[in-house]
Amino acid sequence: MSENKKHTRPSWDEYFMELASTVAHRATCDRGRSGCVIVRDKQILVTGYVGSPRGLPHCDEVGHLLKKLTHSDGSTSTHCMRTVHAEQNAICQAARLGISLENGTCYCRMTPCRTCAMLLINCGVTRVVCEKKYHAGQESEEMFEQAGVAIEYFDDEVLRYDKQKGDDY
Repeated sequence: MSENKKHTRPSWDEYFMELASTVAHRATCDRGRSGCVIVRDKQILVTGYVGSPRGLPHCDEVGHLLKKLTHSDGSTSTHCMRTVHAEQNAICQAARLGISLENGTCYCRMTPCRTCAMLLINCGVTRVVCEKKYHAGQESEEMFEQAGVAIEYFDDEVLRYDKQKGDDY
């Protein structure tokens, strides 16, 4: 680093989002290598990444377990059912360790899915910070608003990955 260039510390949100990105390197499903960090009072409580349940084979080892879903509007989306989401794994880690997530902030790659949003709400998380938007995240955003959970984005761009809603199976 040049001596003339001043170091700029990241904001707390930038710092925790960078950590969530680092956690994502452990993910074992290449469709959504995602990581999650849940903090409270600027202290890390738990982390989680996308991966199969303990003791079961990972996508990186045996391939995806893709399921095609048809939505009420007739559109379809494809999901890998082999894995547990990063947010879910972080919540499980908190449960195993007896850590309350009350008044926590969740940092994650994209808008949590509907199920993850419900779990985060019920765990008492009060703020969610995402790198980008999830293509099917509108329902989650609405639930967060109704529950009084703040949601913020670093980038309003929708995160694209293989075989998401509307793509061929």
